[in-house]
Amino acid sequence: MRAKKFLAMAIALGLAVGATAMPTLAADKKTFVFGDTTFNAENEEADINPQNTYAGWACIRYGVGETLFRYSDTMEIEPWIAKEYENIDELTWKITLNDGVVFSNGRACDGEAVKESLEALVANHERAAGDLCIDTIEADGNTVTIKTTEPKPALINYLSDPYGCIIDMQAGISDDGIVIGTGPYVATELVTDDHVNLVKNENYWNGDVNVDEITVRTISDGDTLAMALQAGEINAAYGMAYASYPLFENDDFTFTSTATSRAFYAWMNFESPVTSDPAVRKAIAMGIDKDSFVSVLLNGYGYPAVGVFPDTFSFGGQNLTTESYDPDGAKKVLEEAGWVDSDGDGIREKDGQKLEIRWLTYPSRQELPLLAESAQATLKEIGMDVQINCTSDNNTIRKDPTLWDVYASAMVTAPTGDPEYFFTSCTLDESASNNGHYHSDKLEDLEKQMKQEFDADKRSDLAIQMQQTILDDNAYVFCSHLRMSMIMQSNVTGLTAHPCDYYELTADLDIN
Repeated sequence: MRAKKFLAMAIALGLAVGATAMPTLAADKKTFVFGDTTFNAENEEADINPQNTYAGWACIRYGVGETLFRYSDTMEIEPWIAKEYENIDELTWKITLNDGVVFSNGRACDGEAVKESLEALVANHERAAGDLCIDTIEADGNTVTIKTTEPKPALINYLSDPYGCIIDMQAGISDDGIVIGTGPYVATELVTDDHVNLVKNENYWNGDVNVDEITVRTISDGDTLAMALQAGEINAAYGMAYASYPLFENDDFTFTSTATSRAFYAWMNFESPVTSDPAVRKAIAMGIDKDSFVSVLLNGYGYPAVGVFPDTFSFGGQNLTTESYDPDGAKKVLEEAGWVDSDGDGIREKDGQKLEIRWLTYPSRQELPLLAESAQATLKEIGMDVQINCTSDNNTIRKDPTLWDVYASAMVTAPTGDPEYFFTSCTLDESASNNGHYHSDKLEDLEKQMKQEFDADKRSDLAIQMQQTILDDNAYVFCSHLRMSMIMQSNVTGLTAHPCDYYELTADLDIN
């Protein structure tokens, strides 16, 4: 009965909004419509320009851009635009490109084109500039030689980050954020927070492309996304509400899913008069029921987290210890720190200050409002009043530490397959996203070692120590890791979830 009602609603919605034609399959043209909750300015994906914040994710997800190297299914580096590299010394890397790589406009993607793209990247992208530390780039035919200002053991990993998509800088970047890449698709129209239109790249260098036209629609509401898929307005969906999954567990649809390092976690604000208190941070860590969040609210489509990385990595949570869900223990911690409920209203106070937690998060990742509600309920049991601010304006608010106590977000913590990425992005004094102003002398010292360490086993050991440091400080509470899932009509093939969480629309995509 529920499914029938849902379908009726979907049809009614389609009629009400005057939906465009449903996806069609003609003898001479294949079209595909993809619904995505994450393609929006709120997620810092306002366009597909990889040099713009996190828009490189859209660039690579939708098959417009490609990087020099990519990741295998086991997150190992493998060739893509480049065919090989040589680490000549601690500061010098020689990269050899594949022959015959061309941009979608027909220009050769040679050493000079790569040089132009990377130079523009480090000039315009703060995070990439800090990650790569490029001093000079020399191009000679199909080779590129990069010298760094300091040892960068993870340079090849960072170059495989979505911001590393190689784009034709001679063609430039359009006012609406469209770029020319080497991927199987070409962007023809882009409207932020609404859609991007793609067509087959007739000059694709790496095989045949099956689908002629693609529309990626931004559908930020998970329920609306489900209705669109059920009504046939889209062929596949990413970001479906977990409660809607049972509607598609039948022969008409196919699921693809895999474990990823995307973590849902809470940042503590060390400038807040509340969360600067170690006892409060510890109690929060003890007061969040991770198992219930994953099993009940995520319908099992995730994994309870210990630290930054899942157990699939050698430096994953299996090597760490952190606080377990222990409401009684959390109450004791707060009592001993002087947080007591003196007026009997269920909320603790200290020195006349109520134990109120301003919990900042955002709605575009459906898991985050669910996490906020779960934390609100369980933390109330230990005497905390959690006030949720779930807003698309989160990126502005979190930069002002006077406006929040806890910030809950989602992040692929090891998109490059290397552990350093998370720490340089979030936890260090120089990290652009360290808006809670966490500082640890120990962590800073460990990072100094990490940034110069080329041995993989030693890097793994350092990553374990760095995670344990931030866990011991309860600077972050890691709640779960995501099982990335996409749902598609049963006639769709070649759309496969990947553990890096950003290879989606490829040349293999087909609709039959």
